[in-house]
Amino acid sequence: MLDTSTIEQIDQIATPFYYYDMDLFRRTVDHVAELAQKYDIKVHYAVKANVERRLLEYISSKGFGADCVSGNEVLHAHSCGFPADKIVYAGVGKSDKEIYNALKLGIEAFNCESLQEIFVINEMAHHYGLKANVSVRINPDIDAHTHKYVTTGLYENKFGISQHEFDKLIEILKKSEHINFIGLHFHIGSQITRVNEVYALECKRVNDIVRYFEDEGLKVENINLGGGLGVDYDDPDGNPIADFETWFGTIAQNIVRHDGQKVHVEPGRSLVAQCATLISRVLFVKSGETKNFLIMDAGMNDLIRPALYGAYHMIENLSASQRTFFPTHQAYDIVGPVCESSDVWGAGRLLPLSVRGDLMAIRSTGAYGQVMASRYNMKDLAPSVFSDALDEAPKMTDYFE
Repeated sequence: MLDTSTIEQIDQIATPFYYYDMDLFRRTVDHVAELAQKYDIKVHYAVKANVERRLLEYISSKGFGADCVSGNEVLHAHSCGFPADKIVYAGVGKSDKEIYNALKLGIEAFNCESLQEIFVINEMAHHYGLKANVSVRINPDIDAHTHKYVTTGLYENKFGISQHEFDKLIEILKKSEHINFIGLHFHIGSQITRVNEVYALECKRVNDIVRYFEDEGLKVENINLGGGLGVDYDDPDGNPIADFETWFGTIAQNIVRHDGQKVHVEPGRSLVAQCATLISRVLFVKSGETKNFLIMDAGMNDLIRPALYGAYHMIENLSASQRTFFPTHQAYDIVGPVCESSDVWGAGRLLPLSVRGDLMAIRSTGAYGQVMASRYNMKDLAPSVFSDALDEAPKMTDYFE
């Protein structure tokens, strides 16, 4: 919950916008940096979670690498301070142009997700007289017990290579003269909250797979365990920083690595989700026979997760928290302005009695918020507002004579 002084300041800013708590963000990143050193685990930030330049520049300053899933993410990460030799490039559909640009940049590794991709990268590296570092993404066939849209490590999936292709994969790697095989990459899903259980199982499965590849004569220098650590969407104030200690500790306890072998993780959501809040304003209150609606100025164009995944975000009435009157609570369907029936923030949410103009906070929106925004219905994109630069934000009065 924001304090009274901050609420008064942001109440003057034109909505909707993303408010970034930079103190919480820095504390989160610093905590992960300390654990990375403690457990000797390399960290690559999953850029797809949030591409805000100020965040990336701070993350890169801590010595983290970048995990990218598009050519533009690779270039953006590099422009934000991530050295090329700390950038890994995953994704199932890398175009020839994207591969070429990443080859030319000299990135740390391509995380390859199909046999044909390895063949294409080898041919392109040969054509340009280069050699490409390659890790191979493997499906460990683990159920991460999360939403079906963010489960990625099952036996057959569009991501990664499954066990039935291992022999052919090893043959291709050994024959590819312009490929430098450096390791194996795994990622089993996102928003994982059963940390001990799921990651201990992943490590044990990974140990077996690494052993198989090394028994076949391929040296596995890097073991990349991906990301997926969940955050608390229900109680963001009670748990503002994800349980990184358990995550890192579980990996350190269960992974088997020989001398010189490096272990990597790729947190994305867990680094940035809790530091941002989508701030919106009540445009209209609409009373029906069985429901009451709060119609907001932020919509699914600003944050698509509830419409796409049915995702839950805590919603708070910041204006009501400052009032000593209107004590009554009421159930509301909280909806956006977009012309789609799925543009709903929450149904039957119990909130203080709310009125036109109230300032509302949609919490835990630092991950997969702005990066998935669109201009559907020709809506403007919600800008970033930083806690340490509130005076720089556009005020409501700027838009009216």
